[in-house]
Amino acid sequence: MHRDEPHQNKAVVQQLQQTPRDAEAGRSPLVYISTDAKVARANNVGSDWQPDPMRPGAQKIPPVGWDISPYNRWTWQRVRESTPTASIWRGQGPVLPLSQRLSDIDGIEFEANGRRCTIRQFLDSSFTDGFLVLFRGEIIAETYMNGMEPHVQHLAQSVTKSITGALFGILVHKGLIDTDGLVTRYLPELEATAYRGAKVQHLLDMAAGVKYAIANTTSHIDEQLKPAATWWENEYLEKLAMGWWPMDYAKYPDYPKNTWEIILRLTEQEAPHGARFSYRGIENDVLGFIMQRVTGKMLPELFSSELWGPMGAEEDAYITVDRARFALTDGGFNATLRDYARFALLHLRGGYLNGKQIVPSEWIDKTRGASDDLFGIFGGERSHLRKGAYHNTFWIENAERRAFMCSGYGGQLIYIDPQADFAAVKLSHHPDDGVSGRSAEALAAIHAIRDAWASC
Repeated sequence: MHRDEPHQNKAVVQQLQQTPRDAEAGRSPLVYISTDAKVARANNVGSDWQPDPMRPGAQKIPPVGWDISPYNRWTWQRVRESTPTASIWRGQGPVLPLSQRLSDIDGIEFEANGRRCTIRQFLDSSFTDGFLVLFRGEIIAETYMNGMEPHVQHLAQSVTKSITGALFGILVHKGLIDTDGLVTRYLPELEATAYRGAKVQHLLDMAAGVKYAIANTTSHIDEQLKPAATWWENEYLEKLAMGWWPMDYAKYPDYPKNTWEIILRLTEQEAPHGARFSYRGIENDVLGFIMQRVTGKMLPELFSSELWGPMGAEEDAYITVDRARFALTDGGFNATLRDYARFALLHLRGGYLNGKQIVPSEWIDKTRGASDDLFGIFGGERSHLRKGAYHNTFWIENAERRAFMCSGYGGQLIYIDPQADFAAVKLSHHPDDGVSGRSAEALAAIHAIRDAWASC
């Protein structure tokens, strides 16, 4: 999905919840559970909700809203139980081993949002599911919380965009796509949309001038379809069309039935292509359709053969699909913590891993080498990236160090700093509680770990 920062919903932070795994290990409570109060009340559940195997017929996860708090603390580790998905095979090759030099990072201190805390306090209070740190190619920290385990695939949200961007770079290098070419060269059906005249590179940089307003949806959305969160209407249409939530199309026949139909209805242009940055997930889905068109293959197969298998992933990944079986390239990827770390290591190594060049090194260099114009149109769009930019589906932290990131709604983050040979992965389940500053806090924590180890 296209969301990044939390929505400004009024919410209550409930109680400190001790998971069974923490209790068994004799640890103190590690996971703060927060919930959108309206959603919790509407479904008669508390912030510590989880399925109870001892109570058949007890409260179930609702088909509309399964992916938001309080259910996300459970469902983001079990997405395939709530919506259709397609497997991304790891292939038959060997698993890339990850060497370990585990160290105690808990006591490292940092300051963010006007308060000072330790890494341990940060992990305990930031709805952490998994956290892994790589330094010079070795795992120096690996933590699982909220019941997550090493074999569990976790929803990446918009980290998916950057994984998609890596695959896109592979196909560009093979000569299948020209980033300076027009989008309509590959998808001529979009000549009747606002994508007419846009270049592929505009999509990669979230710089197309398309207005995200879905045309010809005159029916009023039934209030019963809406959870209590105050997201704007396109967000609902996106979730419905992309298959995450059910939809009664007999009642609403004019609503888009899949991702492709959404794209075909984007007919208004609000700015010249390339003139401004505007973050919309649907741009990444257009990239997905381009990849399918030039290869004649479905996206899960491409992810498997071009990226996940060659990289030496330990587990299969999977991705959500819409009613037309299109894989959601803007937010539906699911993988294990360690395999996300392998993806980070792949980029630390210039795209060369497991004995082969997988992602072209020049693609990674060009991504980090975002132009001054891109930094200019970004214009401090994100409060935690005041000097940042967005290029080739990655977030660039600043023009000096050129560390780059994959970032996803709800606290998903892959941070990659080749200069320090350092990377960190954080998987989380933030609630929709309107709390700001979590991204800045995560970056401050990761910077503190990096700087502590770089000085060793």
